[in-house]
Amino acid sequence: MECSRANVRYPLMLTILGFAMIATFLVLIMLKKMSPIAALVLIPALFCVFVGKGAHLGDYVIDGVTSLAPTAAMLMFAIVYFGVMIDVGLFDPVVRAILKFCKADPLRIVVGTALLAAIVSLDGDGSTTFMITVSAMYPLYKRLKMSLVVMTGVAAMANGVMNTLPWGGPTARAATALKLDAGDIFVPMIPALAVGLVFVIALSYVLGRRERKRLGVLTLDEVLIEEKETETVLVGAGSGKSPARTGGSGGGADADIPEEDEGFQGLAPDRPTLRPKLYWFNALLTGALLTAMIMEWLPIPVLFLLGAATALTVNFPHIPDQKARLAAHAENVLNVSGMVFAAAVFTGVLQGTGMVDHMATWLVDNIPDGMGPHMAFVTGVLSIPLTYFMSNDGFYFGILPVLAEAGQAHGVSSLEIARASLVGQPLHMSSPLVPAVYVLVGMAKVEFGDHTRFVVKWAALTSLVVLGAGILFGII
Repeated sequence: MECSRANVRYPLMLTILGFAMIATFLVLIMLKKMSPIAALVLIPALFCVFVGKGAHLGDYVIDGVTSLAPTAAMLMFAIVYFGVMIDVGLFDPVVRAILKFCKADPLRIVVGTALLAAIVSLDGDGSTTFMITVSAMYPLYKRLKMSLVVMTGVAAMANGVMNTLPWGGPTARAATALKLDAGDIFVPMIPALAVGLVFVIALSYVLGRRERKRLGVLTLDEVLIEEKETETVLVGAGSGKSPARTGGSGGGADADIPEEDEGFQGLAPDRPTLRPKLYWFNALLTGALLTAMIMEWLPIPVLFLLGAATALTVNFPHIPDQKARLAAHAENVLNVSGMVFAAAVFTGVLQGTGMVDHMATWLVDNIPDGMGPHMAFVTGVLSIPLTYFMSNDGFYFGILPVLAEAGQAHGVSSLEIARASLVGQPLHMSSPLVPAVYVLVGMAKVEFGDHTRFVVKWAALTSLVVLGAGILFGII
């Protein structure tokens, strides 16, 4: 009898410790009591000892690192590749188009961030989306002294909605786990996802109005509205006139731009790294790379490794120049890869100790019997916290089949369950277990805790909007 009780108590203990570990991590980083890397490593190590499996910590960490090593490699070479493409001017036309739309209005800039992130997300890769979005928008946010967490939050939410594309990951995982067709899951969800994207754009409008009220709007002389002068004023091509700030608290004062603002100078149209004669080669190389990613011709880490080597060799044939480009992007590479390997400790302990499985089982087991006929709704609600606290693989391959089986017992089809499982993606893209989010906060020079504190409420609300729209349209 005592043995039986112990067996019951042990899973409960793992469940409690699992929730406690995640809560401790989130509280410490949001209060800035620990750096994300230190928290990702030390907290799970401590809880592994609490669970009584400290002797297996090494195995858990190695398993976690092994599973995330390809992702870390992909991010390292993707940062180098897109960093080189930004250096040589491939995305300058995109920046000019965004500048033309945004001018110097904080409201337009925030809305432009959401639109750009949504468009670039069509390639299905979050890291790529964040690198391009931050590279284009960061100079504007710095120039106007706007809140950088607004940029990271809006970009993460827009990408989260678009992450449901069949080639983005979650839809394919749901289809594989439940043996369904990805098109049958995704196509009916388009209206609900469109509502979610419209909500993100509307939210960016509200956040933009808040920034406009806080900072005011920069006004330009009519002579300076021409594209060339606008670029000079906003992108930092040279001295030029300082536009006057009107409205807000800074009325009438000239904007004070710090000389050391490297991000601001990084997209200057006269920078020496530009390669205008190689523009179409770089465009074709990038197009071929993205096509190969979507078609899955080679593993993504291999594609970016080959792409980075080719881009460096063609654009910077001299070895000193190649070394200079690698050195220029070394900080981002180190920050992101360090975060990924630190996250491997967190995920390795969560999975290795069995905490994540017991947490999920506890949640599923505590669903009231009366909610059986509404399992699609229950799945949608559960997908919001579960895809934040665990990887997509863990949720879609471990939890979703259990939810689908419970739904079938009450006459709810697996297709409805699969569609509902996509609801949590806007919040998932800011999870500490998603490597791409470290690209976002690293390139934007934003503290992960600040990003988390800002984005969680808005991303969760976006997920609920998608869920509500799915129910309203009869999709879920």
